[in-house]
Amino acid sequence: MAQARPSLQGLIRQRSRAGFVGRAAERAAFRANLGTEPHDERHRFRFHVHGNAGVGKTFLLRELEQIARERGALTAYVDDSAGSVPEAMAEISRQFAAQGRRLKELDRLLAAHRERRHEAELAALAVLDTQPEETGPSAGGRVVARAGVVAAGMVPVVGPLAGMLDAEQLAQGADRLRASLIARFRNHEDLRLVLAPGEVLTPVLLRELSDTDAPWIALFLDTYERTGPYLDPWLHETMTTDRHGDVPATTVVATAGRTPLDPARWGGLADFVTDLPLAPFTETETRGLLAARGVTAEPVVEEVLRLTGGLPVLVSTLAESRPTDPDDVGDPSATAVDRFLKWEENPARRAAALACALPRWLDGDVFRAAVDCPREELEPLHAWLRGMPFVGEDGGGRLRYHDVVRAPMLRAERRRSPRGWAERQRGLARTFRAWREEAGRDVADLWADDTWRDLRQAEAYHLLCAGAREALPQALRDFVHACGAGRVMAVRWARVLDLGDHDGAVADLDRAVALEPDNAWYVALRGEHHRIAGRDAEAIRDLTEAVRLDPALGFAWASRGATHERAGDPDAALTDLGRALDLDPDYAWAYARRARVWRALGDPRRQLADLDRALALNPDWPWARCERGDALRAAGRDEEAVADLDVALSLDPVYTSAYASRGESLARLGRHAEALADLNRAVEMRPGYVWALCRRALLHAAMGRPEEARADVERVRELDPAAVSSLVSELP
Repeated sequence: MAQARPSLQGLIRQRSRAGFVGRAAERAAFRANLGTEPHDERHRFRFHVHGNAGVGKTFLLRELEQIARERGALTAYVDDSAGSVPEAMAEISRQFAAQGRRLKELDRLLAAHRERRHEAELAALAVLDTQPEETGPSAGGRVVARAGVVAAGMVPVVGPLAGMLDAEQLAQGADRLRASLIARFRNHEDLRLVLAPGEVLTPVLLRELSDTDAPWIALFLDTYERTGPYLDPWLHETMTTDRHGDVPATTVVATAGRTPLDPARWGGLADFVTDLPLAPFTETETRGLLAARGVTAEPVVEEVLRLTGGLPVLVSTLAESRPTDPDDVGDPSATAVDRFLKWEENPARRAAALACALPRWLDGDVFRAAVDCPREELEPLHAWLRGMPFVGEDGGGRLRYHDVVRAPMLRAERRRSPRGWAERQRGLARTFRAWREEAGRDVADLWADDTWRDLRQAEAYHLLCAGAREALPQALRDFVHACGAGRVMAVRWARVLDLGDHDGAVADLDRAVALEPDNAWYVALRGEHHRIAGRDAEAIRDLTEAVRLDPALGFAWASRGATHERAGDPDAALTDLGRALDLDPDYAWAYARRARVWRALGDPRRQLADLDRALALNPDWPWARCERGDALRAAGRDEEAVADLDVALSLDPVYTSAYASRGESLARLGRHAEALADLNRAVEMRPGYVWALCRRALLHAAMGRPEEARADVERVRELDPAAVSSLVSELP
């Protein structure tokens, strides 16, 4: 039978699929790549989409996946719902099976891994139960230290919690845990499945991929700013070495995250990687998307351009309602919520969108719990919400709001009615608690059950949002158990405890201190949040009270010393940091902070000595590496500075100031092309970075590029006029 000829209308519908407008060059590059053979020098094996939140990375990645499927590719899409390399492999295997290609041996080993991991979690909890209670600075400090012990060094501890860790206690606990695992798993392969699952699972994945008859294998890894820390080293090793076996040459990997790829890892592979930086839509692209949705009234278009800044997720959201009334344009009473629901006239839809911003994820049950409306309206509202551009689906089928939209909605709701906010949060917490209790009825080991843990986490999150009295202490206790349940769960709980809302943290700690006014840990932690937020007077007040309550609390002495340093009191800073080091001679953070005091006092010898000590204690600390790199550069030791900054960036590929600092040292070494790449990266990551713009202007001048130098000078003039005279004096 002759093949049917495609119709023009069908081609138009295909090209306009799901209303996707813009990014034509990126889609064309990916489509063309699948039209070249792997041995062709034009072919690329890796694509990386990057740009700020809301710029359309996920939309584009999903579009690339659809293009790959049209070419017959076997595809899988993975986001941060997969919290480890084994979980990512499990998601890949699940999606391949749905397309008719089962990875049977990998599935068998993944099941074994989950079983052995559960046994390891029991061993970890046993270590907790047998570990003696040390006389430490506070109960809170012991909570965090025990959490680190359970993780055997594999759980990252973030924010102010890191200052409470006792390195020796961590090391001893990790040794006990490893010894326990070795005793439990007599079979070497079982032990490797727990301690190094990637080494066991990856060769099997590659062997089974080699057996597929699909023309292409395409993997799409999203939210790479979160998944990259564990997926990127694995991906690089798998694709560029033969340690785990051969990767089929027909494999193409596309990733999407907020930052560019780590140049230390991927910089030498430019011939195999396509970089796809995304900027906001141009005015032409924005107008095109609006026109495709029937939004053509010029006053409305102008208002959309003003409100969105070209961010695709916002343009799509506002275009969805197809606004036509120019009377709404320029309304000075517009709130943050109006930015996204400005022209949605249906009050039930507006209320549903706001109510569903409260949970961190949605399924049908959570939607029904969050939305207050007649039963017959639930399904139509749910269908409407699923179709909104700011709502996406994670790998587990749950809905999640885009952060760019959710964050201002939450702020607006909290300000609009604080009591109503708290009551709705408590209501959601009660709902999740009821579901959790039901899920745990027949479960012997609750913390080993994924469903129960997810519901417990959601309950804790909403109690914290509601400001419940026991929320923070209970969340800290749960964090200990989460660490015992493995790295992935610990990281997820760490995100609950550290969402970045210092005002919210202070409010929670206010309640904790009211309940336990003599708890030095709570008072010190509140002071640390004040310090991070830049409230020096409040920080010193709390930290002074903490050391009064517990003079042996080294964390409080060190934090107060750092506050004094920033406030311009070096003598007080040296006294406090010295006291912290008297209490704990291996306190790396205190050494690094004291180094800043020596810098302010013009003593580079002591500055470098303290940084050397800090890095001897903690060599994988990006911040201290960058600090020493800056100190070495100031001392004219640029080669050594570059070496330290290389390490800092290998540990933290999104460290903006490290790129700028390395760029300056490279420029002084005459390595201008590399220097320009680093300074470009720094300015791309932080467009208002005045110091980097100044150094780049000088570099452009040195490279004989006067127009580019003048452009940077003008940008500095806009951002910080006071910096211009000094910059101009340095120009040749």
